[in-house]
Amino acid sequence: MGDTERMKEIIDYIINWLCYGNEEAAARVAYTADEKALETHDVIIVPNGHLGKDIVLPDLDKPVTENPAKGKYIIRTDILYNVFFFTSRAEELINDQRDEHGRFAAKYSMLSYKSRLLIPRIDEHARLVLKLLDLPMPEPGFGHIYLTHDVDAIAQYRSLRSAVGGILRGETKQVLKSLRSIHNDPYYTFPWLIEQDASVPGADVIYFIKRTKGKGFDYPQYCLWGRDYKRLKHMLRYNNAYLGVHGSYYGSIPKIEYSRMFRAHYLRSDIDHMQRLADAGYTDDFTMGFADSAGFRLQTTRAVRWINPKTYQLTPLTLHPLMVMDCTLSNENYMNLTEDEAYFLCERLIAKVKMHHGDLCLLWHNSILTPDTYHRSLYPKILNLLNGQ
Repeated sequence: MGDTERMKEIIDYIINWLCYGNEEAAARVAYTADEKALETHDVIIVPNGHLGKDIVLPDLDKPVTENPAKGKYIIRTDILYNVFFFTSRAEELINDQRDEHGRFAAKYSMLSYKSRLLIPRIDEHARLVLKLLDLPMPEPGFGHIYLTHDVDAIAQYRSLRSAVGGILRGETKQVLKSLRSIHNDPYYTFPWLIEQDASVPGADVIYFIKRTKGKGFDYPQYCLWGRDYKRLKHMLRYNNAYLGVHGSYYGSIPKIEYSRMFRAHYLRSDIDHMQRLADAGYTDDFTMGFADSAGFRLQTTRAVRWINPKTYQLTPLTLHPLMVMDCTLSNENYMNLTEDEAYFLCERLIAKVKMHHGDLCLLWHNSILTPDTYHRSLYPKILNLLNGQ
């Protein structure tokens, strides 16, 4: 496919996406500076000259709209470029700041200013296009609800190394209880999670399973052929949960065996990694949130196909925006919120997802639901917000 064909594919896809998949509506929108296009289209979006050429920071202010004739509109802000910029992660090509884990963090992004992470601006662009086309707004509610859990560890004390470590720390009673039965282990909160998630009808529940060597930041690795994991897998599947792949901290991508759904460990992912993910045949990535701040990293609440900003290739990989991760809210080196502050922030973000009929994606770890955190109390409260739909 040549450059012209690639750009046409990208432009057609973005316009259709802005129109919520309404192809008839998309046909009424043109991406051009030639105002004569209003003879055959109802809305034209004027390019800023950067799509397919330069990567620059976009204009996130409200698009400047003109109404030169009845039923005809010109959008002077290049909202197609805005969609491309945020959903492709193009900002990472012009900003080389990274945190201690090599991640492009929220604190480095233009979204860290003026509470921009709390507002899905390109969803607002889509609503503007629908309004100008005199089409109804999406019905408030959720397109999909994804309740996801990264299984970094099945248990805290069930391996020889972790049991010895627990004893050396003076936790002998807890170690012995766990060794007698995994259900006594602090990290084995799966039965409770299953019960909580079942309170949200229609939600897709996904557990991301590690397939690593368990060294360094991938420690610990549970045995996928061991009794504990086999019992867990049976229980999850019996309760209609999906199993996804939790990638290595060090960027290796497992061959596809049981799932095409992927999430990077530590949310550690970059553009080259995502291309390798697409090349390997994965179809759905659930990594797209900032570890250090909750909100809308992609500036949308809706799933979107990934465009590689280096090659301008529209890939088959679909990105599912991750709104919030548990430790993002509570960790001292992230947002460090109290339980009440975390709840009200989630309430605000959930309201935005519902307004745009977007997809809600939450990430709670089984290993964080321990007495030393507020998450066992917070998580059910958040799920209660979803039941009203």
